[in-house]
Amino acid sequence: DPAARGQKQTAYHILVASTKALLDGDKGDLWDSGEAASDQSAHVVYAGKPLGSGAACFWKVRVQDEGGVTSAWSTPARWTMGLLERSDWSARWIGTDQVFTRQRSGGDMVPDPWLRKTFELKAKPEIAVIYVASVGYHEVYVNGKRIGDVVLSPAVANHRKRARYVAYEIADQLKEGKNVIALWLGVSWSIFPPYKTDDRPQTPIVLAQAQIRLPGGEAVMIATDDSWRMHPSPNTLLGVWDFTHFGGERYDAGREIAGWSEADFDDAGWKPATAYSPKLAVSAEMVEPNRRIQEVPPVAVEEVKPGVYRVDLGVNVTGWLEADVRGKAGDEISFKFSERPGQDMTNRIYSRYVIGPEGKGTFRNRFNYFTGRWVTIEGLQYKPPLSDIRAWLVRTDYARAADFECSNDLLNRIYDTTLWTFEDLSLGGYVVDCAHRERMGYGGDAHATTECGLNNYGLGAFYTKWSQDWRDVQGGSAAWGMGQMAAVKDTIESGNLPYTAPTYWGGGGPGWSG
Repeated sequence: DPAARGQKQTAYHILVASTKALLDGDKGDLWDSGEAASDQSAHVVYAGKPLGSGAACFWKVRVQDEGGVTSAWSTPARWTMGLLERSDWSARWIGTDQVFTRQRSGGDMVPDPWLRKTFELKAKPEIAVIYVASVGYHEVYVNGKRIGDVVLSPAVANHRKRARYVAYEIADQLKEGKNVIALWLGVSWSIFPPYKTDDRPQTPIVLAQAQIRLPGGEAVMIATDDSWRMHPSPNTLLGVWDFTHFGGERYDAGREIAGWSEADFDDAGWKPATAYSPKLAVSAEMVEPNRRIQEVPPVAVEEVKPGVYRVDLGVNVTGWLEADVRGKAGDEISFKFSERPGQDMTNRIYSRYVIGPEGKGTFRNRFNYFTGRWVTIEGLQYKPPLSDIRAWLVRTDYARAADFECSNDLLNRIYDTTLWTFEDLSLGGYVVDCAHRERMGYGGDAHATTECGLNNYGLGAFYTKWSQDWRDVQGGSAAWGMGQMAAVKDTIESGNLPYTAPTYWGGGGPGWSG
């Protein structure tokens, strides 16, 4: 009753079942809590039968109010268990044989690699889940279709010690006969200097395992190994993923290969994938993924000098750009991003697109992101219309938990701007100091923003993940300096905390590492 006052929960009843049919029949074969007298409405710990790797769990809840009135059952929900033991994995880490080498001029370019594996199925599966852990970002494709709407996946982890896996349900995309699973890897965090270790190459690598159940119960497993095929993609990181040099992406449409993720594509000319053996803990990513949260339409475009066009997005934003362009094959279009009206580019954030033989195409971010308000475009022979430019705020997809509004417009604007800033700085499952030049997770930034964050958003999973990041870096030295000078030593006494997690790098005294 929206008009009632003094309402409270006095009891709850939770059912967890192994099938949707059992749950619909009000049967909790995994857990039936009974009517539990309690006002607890969050963080109720599961207390049912032990759950194994991959188990599906269907659940619902009802509550009693202060008058003993019982609600209807909630809409049924579901979770699945991950791979709980290292022995559950039979996959191997694989990637490209090209390894990043930092040079004085920047570094050797390692194209973001494509990987694929074809296989036969006797029938369309009933259930199929692929678990994908990667060092560097990844995208998953099945029979030519990109799976899911998450971006810049997985969330950032301390790749000296850990990789987190993401589970994707793929049964709907698989079919009887020939199938293919394809992966597109992004260099990104795989070359971050403080993450360098002797056992792991500075190149994007992936550990993936598809567990498929056919009608009748037959199990099929498709796991990464050196039988997978590899080829460079048209996409390459610009920059060296380091302080003030996170760069952007260069996409060469002239190197596109049609149908590369389709089952009938001939990959005989591709190389075998390279297998690696890094010493990494592998655990589930238990935080909301990154997504495109809000479109930010451009508000103006002007020709600032002959052939140079500046697009105004109207607000500083951290996220993705998409731009339709046309020209001659081989024309290179550059995009420079700036926070300042008087500069074309700040903190070396830029991307490029090489037009292919069709004479037109679309640049879009895939494994990097930009920060800024203004986009300076060079290389076009025409003034781009606003409709050709699209941008999005990208962040961890946590939910809004509260709102504030008052009669004072200035206070409302301060409030909205504060939250916009928090959202711009919370991509990857942690709060960064700045999304352009550092991307480090300072303890001080957590101190300054946690109360604001918790008052306005549902950040339980977000902060739980970041707490694990702090435990992972504990005992490591703070990384300071550039390139090889930013190496981390894990020989510090266990009580030491670096300044940032999961990134090690930075300084500033105890207030910024506490």
